[in-house]
Amino acid sequence: MQIFKDLYEYRELLKTNVKKDIRGKYKGSFLGILWSFLNPLLQVIVYAIVFPYLMRGATIENYVVYLVTGIIPWTFFNTVVSMGTTVIKANEGIIKKVYFPREILVVSQVISGLINFFISCVIIILFCLGFGVGISIHLILVPVIALIQAILALGIVFILSSVNVYIQDLEYIVTFILNMVFYGTPIIYELSQFSSAGFLYTLIQINPMTPLMSAYRDVFLYHQWPDPSGLIYVGILSLIVLVVGYYVFRKLEKGFAEQL
Repeated sequence: MQIFKDLYEYRELLKTNVKKDIRGKYKGSFLGILWSFLNPLLQVIVYAIVFPYLMRGATIENYVVYLVTGIIPWTFFNTVVSMGTTVIKANEGIIKKVYFPREILVVSQVISGLINFFISCVIIILFCLGFGVGISIHLILVPVIALIQAILALGIVFILSSVNVYIQDLEYIVTFILNMVFYGTPIIYELSQFSSAGFLYTLIQINPMTPLMSAYRDVFLYHQWPDPSGLIYVGILSLIVLVVGYYVFRKLEKGFAEQL
């Protein structure tokens, strides 16, 4: 595919963009990149305090670790999609002046998010050790799960970043949808709390983020191999979204310079 050729030829630009995305996100802030860890940790604290009071009848064993293993992977997805949606508009200056494969901007956003996530996995491991859950050999599957999630995010961002150039309000709509998906994913609750015959159960179950969250918890929290059918489902869906997303991106990028 042309994308692989372009990424190889412009690999130095890709590396530069990845470094810029990682270092530049919190440039000028006092704590800098530490906010990448503090933001999800603050969420964990809030939900760990509030959720047990809201769901008095539902008890989740090792709830703090359960939260960490859901919120940190979600933060990876949420950050990549929200930041990726605006990445073309944010780089309109260079797009108008210099030619380079525009998809590099999108790919670098996903790669930087993936790197930040792998760093954040240290926090998950520390929580697992600190709360007596421990770690196991199953952690070797974390890169596989994260790669599937990254491919899904990449396909989505290809679509959103290109459409956002033409529809200015899309980034605000995406923020709303991401909030909806967060509560439609078993991050702060368990899927088993819903009736298996209910509409909400079915809707949450087909959400591609649900098998991913289950897989992360299987390897970090429950020390077991994830359900392969769930990962295969998300893997196939992610590849379809990636192909469609790249097609949409290539079709729309011809008008980027005129629209920006």
